[in-house]
Amino acid sequence: MSQPYTIQDEITLPGFAGAVHLPGEAGYEELRRSLNPRVDAHPALVAEAYGVADLRGALLAARQHGVPFAVQATGHGTHEACDGGVLVRTSPMASVLVDPDRRIARVGPGALWGEVVAAVAPFGLAPLSGSSPSVGVTGYTLGGGLGWLARKHGFAADSVVRAEVLLADGRHVVASADSHPELFWTLRGGGGGFGVVTSLEFRLHPVERVFSGFAYFPIEAAAETLTAYRSWIEDAPDEISTAVVLRRMPEDAPEAVRGRHVVMVKVVHAGEAEEARRLLAPLWRAAGPALLDETRSSTYAATSMGGTPNRHMDMFESVPDEVIGTLVRAAEHAQTVEIRHWGGAMARPGQDAGPVSHRGTKLSVIVDTVVPGLAEELRPYANGGTFLNFLADPARTAAAYTTGDFRRLREVKRAYDPDGFFRVGHVTR
Repeated sequence: MSQPYTIQDEITLPGFAGAVHLPGEAGYEELRRSLNPRVDAHPALVAEAYGVADLRGALLAARQHGVPFAVQATGHGTHEACDGGVLVRTSPMASVLVDPDRRIARVGPGALWGEVVAAVAPFGLAPLSGSSPSVGVTGYTLGGGLGWLARKHGFAADSVVRAEVLLADGRHVVASADSHPELFWTLRGGGGGFGVVTSLEFRLHPVERVFSGFAYFPIEAAAETLTAYRSWIEDAPDEISTAVVLRRMPEDAPEAVRGRHVVMVKVVHAGEAEEARRLLAPLWRAAGPALLDETRSSTYAATSMGGTPNRHMDMFESVPDEVIGTLVRAAEHAQTVEIRHWGGAMARPGQDAGPVSHRGTKLSVIVDTVVPGLAEELRPYANGGTFLNFLADPARTAAAYTTGDFRRLREVKRAYDPDGFFRVGHVTR
């Protein structure tokens, strides 16, 4: 029979099936950590949940003792410490079930994108996954989910068809178009502050092979490349997703670009290699002869684009010369400056779409280093919005939504979590 775990004779988790880690234990030190270096959490305990019963027990224990409660799969989306509270890790709940006939996947809250991609690939299908296989599916999707197939198929949140959710009062409900529709709307881009998602179902898409990878050019062509990119995206079809990155390459990079400051073009084209190369030719001409071209045709499952750590983000409807000049100068101080094309299906939501906002954004800029004065220089040209998956400051959650969507999110929060039990991280206050 399972024994209760007790923390300072206060917090107990009777019958908890998973491991519970206390301060001072090796498991505690490993599992309490976020991938965000600015978050140094010290919860009262870290519990590894094996199922809904574990999640409910941990939630009710936190309620009973009036301490913070947070759920974390990989730590990618952790932006606030759960100090003194109950931190639940869902990594053991990593199930992935595929219905190839319906083109639907059902995943547990601990599943990673790499696991889903591998599970659906034999059927010639692809999810709207993130930039890295190590990203957790649920948190990414709840925050909107901007992937490399998004211009063709929309945000990951737009493909969600059903979710099972543990509410703040311990009830376990199904959210869909026909059951708790307001909660269902909220979960498709509104973040995780409304309940604990214990399973998520979403549509898959018939994408087996893509043309993808990276091409590297001399940094001296940065301004010319960005100017050409600004025009090039106007006619880019939905099948092609790109970003121009100004980057200082590490010492373990391929010899041709090792330690160099380069312009890197990232591309994923859901189509044939010949068509992709034809589309990309104007960018290649503007950037000059490539130092290294690693683009190729491959399976979607073999495609890993990587991401840029976010220390600054802005969103733009247009990029005038002043912005291009500012970004080129910022690249002299930053490791990476990434300018990414949005649009396509992301800008054409269905009538029942969730609250993923700023869909009219044309380009985003992410910088991995705090560059003094950069925010002030870009502010007059940015649209003032942000994207929840890329937002590290919980005080700015409202900036990720339109005014109307944020008002509706607050109404749903009051209905499903009236006493604000879910209060760690991005929550609608």
